[in-house]
Amino acid sequence: MAVKLNDKSYDFARALVERGKVVLDERDDWSEHQPSAQEENTFIAEHGIAAYEKWHLGYDDERPEGTKGRYKFPYGDFQDIHRCAVLAAESRAGQRKYIDIELATAHLHGMLETLRAAR
Repeated sequence: MAVKLNDKSYDFARALVERGKVVLDERDDWSEHQPSAQEENTFIAEHGIAAYEKWHLGYDDERPEGTKGRYKFPYGDFQDIHRCAVLAAESRAGQRKYIDIELATAHLHGMLETLRAAR
């Protein structure tokens, strides 16, 4: 598996943080906040796979384009970026040695912590 950073998604995530489209939740909240498979399917049906892709920091270039399985490291609920999702992605990227994704999530994490401190 060759998982790579999706630069467009990373730029989109940074823009969401800059616009304040964030949920500053707790580390372990992602299991409750993560969209279900049905919610993902509905989102794709309404907005297309390209919009779905933007909500994932990584992609597996060995998986077919236009499939949900191609996209890895989700970071939000299709409306807001979630701190818990970024933390989960950062941890998983580090475990799997996806350095570019780990660095991107660490940067997003820092941006979110700055917002959290300001609130």
